[in-house]
Amino acid sequence: MTGQVIRKEAQTASATRPRIGFLGVGWIGRHRMKAILDTGAADVAAIADPSAEMVAEARMLAPEAERAGTIEDLLGMDLDGIVIATPSAMHAEQSIRALEKGVAVFCQKPLGRNEAEVRSVVEAARAADRLLGVDLSYRFTDAMRRIREVVGSCELGRIYAADLVFHNAYGPDKAWFYDPALAGGGCVMDLGVHLVDLALWTLGFPQVTGVTSRLFAGGEPLRDASAQVEDYAIATIGLEGGAVLQLACSWKLQAGCDAMISAAFYGTQGGVAMRNVNGSFYDFTAERYRGTAREVLATPPDAWGGRAAADWALRLASGERFDPEAERFLDVARVLDRIYGR
Repeated sequence: MTGQVIRKEAQTASATRPRIGFLGVGWIGRHRMKAILDTGAADVAAIADPSAEMVAEARMLAPEAERAGTIEDLLGMDLDGIVIATPSAMHAEQSIRALEKGVAVFCQKPLGRNEAEVRSVVEAARAADRLLGVDLSYRFTDAMRRIREVVGSCELGRIYAADLVFHNAYGPDKAWFYDPALAGGGCVMDLGVHLVDLALWTLGFPQVTGVTSRLFAGGEPLRDASAQVEDYAIATIGLEGGAVLQLACSWKLQAGCDAMISAAFYGTQGGVAMRNVNGSFYDFTAERYRGTAREVLATPPDAWGGRAAADWALRLASGERFDPEAERFLDVARVLDRIYGR
């Protein structure tokens, strides 16, 4: 699902470009819209958002897009694909409704609040034979692509350990993130999904043999997951062959910087790691380790944020249908459920 190299496709004939609708055009939705438009591979045909201000901002990017009032209106506009950037509780239902109408889907993470919801979406995509993408955007950083190449080359020997971290000095600014029923969880659902995905994707999705975790809220162990969400979590994930992953993520951590983001993989013949630069949410380096020596693999700048959306649009424009790699979204959801003890 990582797709091919992102390239500009401005030469694509307008008559053959897929018509894409956007459900939710807040900052993320508009950012993904620009990335898709920049490929030249698709047209933004319609926009749906309850905020007139957000619609007006989106129309600055796509002035010819029609405004739809609801998802039903949007799906009645002869679309080829839809980009969903709405609250998490709506993702699975909205994705399924689009797929059942024969419309391809690119959805913000998480695709569902649990494995059952994700499974329902994947099954709907398979039944409709439509392309399904999820905005697991860190896969598309230069740093993680280089790391995956090195790990896949087997030059590091047998990978036996990985440490992944996503600490955030802030928490989400929308109230629904803190409602377990609406969000499906806290920092694990918001940030840990990226860590689990990066670890399994980099290692080729090995079988998970065991998961243990500890969840905290306000500095105390999480006692009632139906009433509050976690703001700090650690998890240990065992893999076939004996390798072990250590994950940690948080909101509102007293970390001395905006964010701490890293993914390090250690093998019998060396190591490799991606780390953010000076607390940045956007700038990453990748390095390869040989004993006490290190080699730089990737450095900023790297405009990676919209690459997942652009890749999906290019694949849609090329006529791709259901990709069995979508089953991997289930692998990630299954691990998240086990972290939550579900």
